[in-house]
Order: sequence, then structure tokens, then C-alpha cells
Amino acid sequence: MRMLCSSTLLGEFFVIGFAGLVAMKDPGLSVGTVWTVSGIAMVLCLLLCGVLTRPGGVQLGWALQLALIASGFFVPTMFFMGAVFTALWWASVHYGRKIDEAKARFAALHAEQGGQSQGSGPGDLGTA
Repeated sequence: MRMLCSSTLLGEFFVIGFAGLVAMKDPGLSVGTVWTVSGIAMVLCLLLCGVLTRPGGVQLGWALQLALIASGFFVPTMFFMGAVFTALWWASVHYGRKIDEAKARFAALHAEQGGQSQGSGPGDLGTA
């Protein structure tokens, strides 16, 4: 799950940066405010990559998704991009957990067999 969620967060990192560039063109927003908010959100994306496996990491990711959608009030395109990344986040969490479960089943099956391969494979030299 960590790999898929981290990939989504890294994609969001770049989208937030580009949204900051678009928001700079709005005369009602100061450049300092835009880059403070964008910078904090970008740093959060990177920090979340490191805490995904800890308790609450995925929930913090959901909070970031909601904030990304809410940023659409300042940059209207972010309503769409936020929705897209929220769907990607859901898929990353959902399918990432399924992949983790499959890996755990495979590891348990492999450990149950004693960690040795059954049959001849490329590593077996076969003594006669």
C-alpha cells in the first residue's frame, strides 16, 4: 500500500506546485500567501510518504485530499484535480491493502513450505 499511496502523494506534490503558479495570477491573492499555503501542502505530501504505515497516516492522507478539493475555491480547476486525486487515493489505499494481503499470504505459504522450492528450477543442479 505504501508504494501506491506514495506515488499518489508525489503526483499531488507536483499538482499543488502547478496550482500555486496558477493562483499567483489571481490579483486577489498575495504571492506570499499562495506560496506559503502551497509550500506547506507540498511539504505535507512528502512527509505523509514517510508516515503512511503509522497509525493515522492514511487518515491524514484523506484530510489532505479534502484540502485539495477545498482549494478549488481559490483555483477552480482544483475541484476537478482534487476529485481525480481523491479517486486515485482511494484506489491506492484499497488496492494497496489487497496487494499487501496477497504478499502476506504468499510469504506465509512460502514459510510453511520451509522456504525451499518444490521441484527443479534454475537453482537446482540435480545430482545423480
